[in-house]
Amino acid sequence: MGISGSDGSGLTIGEASEREALRRIFPRLPESRATLVGPGDDAAVLAAPDGRFVVTTDMMVHGPDFRLAWSGPEDLGWKAAVTNLSDVAAMGAVPTALVVAIAAPPETPVAWLEAVADGFRLACEALQPGCGVVGGDLSVSATLTFAVTAFGDLEGRAPVLRSGARPGDVVAVSGPLGAAAAGLGLLFGRAVDAAGEPDAERFAAVVAEHPELVRAQLRPRPPIADGPLAAEAGATAMLDLSDGLALDARRVAEASGVAIDLDTSTLGPDLRTALTGGEDHGLLAAFPPGTALPGGFRRVGEVREGDGLLLIDGRPFTDRGGWDPYQDWSGRAG
Repeated sequence: MGISGSDGSGLTIGEASEREALRRIFPRLPESRATLVGPGDDAAVLAAPDGRFVVTTDMMVHGPDFRLAWSGPEDLGWKAAVTNLSDVAAMGAVPTALVVAIAAPPETPVAWLEAVADGFRLACEALQPGCGVVGGDLSVSATLTFAVTAFGDLEGRAPVLRSGARPGDVVAVSGPLGAAAAGLGLLFGRAVDAAGEPDAERFAAVVAEHPELVRAQLRPRPPIADGPLAAEAGATAMLDLSDGLALDARRVAEASGVAIDLDTSTLGPDLRTALTGGEDHGLLAAFPPGTALPGGFRRVGEVREGDGLLLIDGRPFTDRGGWDPYQDWSGRAG
């Protein structure tokens, strides 16, 4: 797939000025309902009716985080938005604004960056209408890199932290478990040639045969609205499932000083993928016993007294699970 333009002009960011590139990108970006001063000045100004705001940042780097052979520019804009929207939602907040910085090779067509902007707009429109891009930066780098900062409004609610889970709480998940990892497994297992390099024909065949799983990896659709719903329902702890259920549940357990006992019968037939597969960007939350689970949340376990280790049906689960770029990246780009 790679980096290529589609407007026929052939103008690259190395040939265009930053001002010209931004002039073409800005009209394609989503607008934020919180904007008081938008793009064009040294900084944006956002309304914060609650008096507080949630802020988070996330990077996507070509190689460890995505492959251009499989991800188009709209896919990348979509996923860069989603990874930040879900972090805001995991605090119980409503995402309001994004700041986007992109460093791209100088031969990148401006039209390709326009398509990235379309991906941001489509993701915000689909998952959090009213959230928009209020500013950012463009630079040049041999390695394509996205850095996104997201802001959110708590709307008077207390933030939901990782550290609030208590023994007796119900553990629940909203969103799929393992779908994105299954899609990634198909890409690395069947969309490559004998040398392990991405192959366009094989990629097309995988997409045709398993469109939903590939889409779950390239354009995940996490339940952003369920974050605020969980906060309103009294969630005691919550986080975004970006690195896999086992790894992320252990983070809640350690932060809260408890053990989390997952009911494996609720996790589907492919238990390993459900436990260790990341990038679904769903939500894991704990709720007081007897709480009517809101939105798409479903029970997957219980919080127990313990030493912070993730437990599976009462037995210790000692595998690390999940994704760690420092340990798991192969060093390839593709």
